[in-house]
Amino acid sequence: MNSLDYLFANNTRWAEDIKKEDPEFFNKLAQQQKPEFLWIGCADSRVPANEIVGLLPGELFVHRNVANLVIQTDLNCLSVLQYAVEYLQVKHIIVTGHYGCGGVKAAMETKQLGMIDYWVRSIRDVYFNHQEEMQSICDEAERIDRLCELNVEQQVANVAHTNIVQNAWKRGQSVTIHGWVYSICDGIIRQITTPIKSIEQVTERYRMA
Repeated sequence: MNSLDYLFANNTRWAEDIKKEDPEFFNKLAQQQKPEFLWIGCADSRVPANEIVGLLPGELFVHRNVANLVIQTDLNCLSVLQYAVEYLQVKHIIVTGHYGCGGVKAAMETKQLGMIDYWVRSIRDVYFNHQEEMQSICDEAERIDRLCELNVEQQVANVAHTNIVQNAWKRGQSVTIHGWVYSICDGIIRQITTPIKSIEQVTERYRMA
């Protein structure tokens, strides 16, 4: 017996349950996707995007990576962002971190971890930009959680700094950027940034002509 047979069995049950609720669900899903939301989240297996916000397939466009980063040289993330904004016409971009994030924790450590060191380098920059606040927090878990919040704030800013989003605003397209943090301990999402709806909310030095 294939060790992964139970996954196929789970899939069959899932598909059957969906069709019981809505016999035409998959037919409608195959026609097109028109999600209103782009979710940029962490790859952590404990943070399943659709499930924690109670949305079905087709309702949430998702990009995930270690520590929910939006890096200006990451063509994968930027391609997802462009497709979501320009072709799917999403109305909301939601950057969602989570407390106790392993990528954020790795950014705070001084030991070498391999390739991940390069990926989380930008989080180290966030840490040093808030070093006084970070060092004032004595409890390590609390320090990590606060850096998780600050990291989300920075990634929200990074989204707003892209020409993808700024050009959408110039076209009059309605796009709002949100920053959330999810708690694995209680399953609740916290909003930690003020929604950004226009170029006027972007620091002037990052506004593109």
